Amino acid sequence: MAGSTLPHEAEEFLLWLGVERGRSTATLAAYRRDLGTFIEWLRERGIDIASAQSADVVDYLRAREEAGLAPATVTRSMVAVRTMYRFLVAEELRGDDPTAFVELPRVPRGLPKALSEDEVATLLASVEGTDPAARRDRAILEVLYGTGIRISELVGLSLGDLDLSDATIRVFGKGAKERVVPLGRYAMDALVAWLSPEGRGVMEPSRWKSRSDADAVFLNRAGGRLSRQGGWGVLKKYGAKVGLGARLSPHTLRHSCATHMLEHGADIRTVQELLGHASITTTQVYTQVSRRQLLDAYNSAHPRARS
Repeated sequence: MAGSTLPHEAEEFLLWLGVERGRSTATLAAYRRDLGTFIEWLRERGIDIASAQSADVVDYLRAREEAGLAPATVTRSMVAVRTMYRFLVAEELRGDDPTAFVELPRVPRGLPKALSEDEVATLLASVEGTDPAARRDRAILEVLYGTGIRISELVGLSLGDLDLSDATIRVFGKGAKERVVPLGRYAMDALVAWLSPEGRGVMEPSRWKSRSDADAVFLNRAGGRLSRQGGWGVLKKYGAKVGLGARLSPHTLRHSCATHMLEHGADIRTVQELLGHASITTTQVYTQVSRRQLLDAYNSAHPRARS
């Protein structure tokens, strides 16, 4: 069910999300999977989305929890269900919202796990050589840390998004929202080295498979646009090399970029704009990281600090 055609009400909702709200293909696919799981669960009990009641939604939540799913996973899966029913009510396709008074599991808000500046420096220095793959990998790591962009935004970069004369890149974030991000000197130097004939030029195929591949900033060894999984593979390779292991994920360098900027005095709204956060509340979590590190340093160093 999750990968097949859903009932027409759900399909109308997904169409609205894509056309009217501009949700990405990845977001729509995730919503489709979550709705498919919910609708299949209802179908096995002889219920459809038009007749489901609050008690049915509560039973579904309990079933998901009893299946051993984490609270964050359960809550995430219910976002699609709740948003769909709100849409159905707004479009007068249903008179009531069975999710309106259903309490979702509380999800503890964890702090991002940023690397120290020394750890980042060690990671960036771990790329050795000047062969095309090394040039590409060095540019990937420098751009991720230097700009704080998401891995999906990085692999989505096209040559037309680069303005090397102005040291900026154009990034398309969640919901296809566009922002311009500055390039630091190290990221700029790494990009220039990668885009040279000795870098990207060597990886270019004799014939491009698609316009998207030809326009891509970052290529795989086959000459196609580097995928998100491919970008994550680069991080995993060098993370293992310097002993970071599971501590390094696609978001770790983004977290580290934001945390280090705030620690060095950057304004929180500047960081919000850089990261492309719709709400400053999302960015404020990084101030908690910096505050925690400040308190840790104070408690360990000041002779009159509380232990």
